[in-house]
Amino acid sequence: MKKSVIRKYAQLTVRCGAALKKGQGCLIVSEVEQHEFAEMVAEEAYRAGAKWVMMQWSDQVFTKLKYRHETLTQLSQVAEWEKARQQHLVDTLPAMIYISSEDPDGLKGVNVEKLQKSSAARGAVFKPYREAMDNKNQWTIVAVPSKKWAKKVFPGERTSTAVEKLWQSILKTVRVTEDNDPVAEWDAHNQRLKAHCDKLNALDLDYVHYQAPNGTDFKCWLIPGAQWHGGGDTLPDGTFFNPNMPTEEAFTSPMRGRCEGTLVATMPLSYQGNLIDHFSVTFENGKVVSCKAEQGQELLEKMVSVDEGAAMLGELALVPVESPIFQEGILFYNTLFDENAACHVALGRGFNEVIPGFENMSNEELKARGINDSIIHVDFMIGCRDLDITGYTRDGKAVKIFQNGSWAI
Repeated sequence: MKKSVIRKYAQLTVRCGAALKKGQGCLIVSEVEQHEFAEMVAEEAYRAGAKWVMMQWSDQVFTKLKYRHETLTQLSQVAEWEKARQQHLVDTLPAMIYISSEDPDGLKGVNVEKLQKSSAARGAVFKPYREAMDNKNQWTIVAVPSKKWAKKVFPGERTSTAVEKLWQSILKTVRVTEDNDPVAEWDAHNQRLKAHCDKLNALDLDYVHYQAPNGTDFKCWLIPGAQWHGGGDTLPDGTFFNPNMPTEEAFTSPMRGRCEGTLVATMPLSYQGNLIDHFSVTFENGKVVSCKAEQGQELLEKMVSVDEGAAMLGELALVPVESPIFQEGILFYNTLFDENAACHVALGRGFNEVIPGFENMSNEELKARGINDSIIHVDFMIGCRDLDITGYTRDGKAVKIFQNGSWAI
């Protein structure tokens, strides 16, 4: 892949994804294998006027070693320097850039109970810091091929060929080519997504009904007055940024604890370095009452029991089969991409920003309105070519939202 094209991607990440402001700090989170791209992003951040750049490195092999050799008590601890770093982020509100490249099976073999319990314990400590930053600063997630991830996506190829092919697919989905203006492409894309959201918001839906021949039969009620969002996001101060690159979804947060029926996953879920595959989740009275998986059953069960909110939905997202990611015809084994190939839902934390005036509400008020709360937010895909979604308005009208996997409005 030409360095000039990768450079264009790094520029897009900083200027359109994170929308870095002159004089703002910047945090970059990356696997060590992606140091070259991370360094390129850092250089572009300084060019955009970053006051400072902080690099936070991770290494999946080392992470697996920690889980293998350290006790649950040790893994669950949060050091004072980690809290101080989080407080620094709360105080300075930097633009945050996450570079995804992990091996989807990179933590396979790790003790599931140790992984879940330590993650839950640390997540509870970090939760107040996350809430203090929520909707106050820009962030974005982008992806770069790693060798193991590329071989997972293209198992029949030589490693170098697999990496090249994954680069090509990633750049295509984020609208970066050698000759185009990707910022202009993203401006037009955001306008298209906004148009779909405007149509959904005008309907004033009470609930939606998902149906597919694979066994999906599910009803979910919506929060009165909650909005559908899509594409980029806007902070209360008017700053516009793109949290996910790529993105193809129109999404909202449903009413906490009000859904019924079964959702059948149409793609594998890579969660905490392990795959959960061929699974379904059944809800009663708004909560998960059963889940079945041919692969990753134990992990799925523990995931939905992390806390009270983990067994309830925090997001509904609509993605048509015309999505360029779906049209690529490959399974990325990465939620950033696979969730934008198909309609999906998320277990766990909802989005405060879908409630108009959220910035003037407390967490308790938002929860009372119907926003779910949890330390997790885990998307899984339910979209397919024969998925139908019918919306029911608050005055009792039935409106076809999706038909055969495509927009019907």
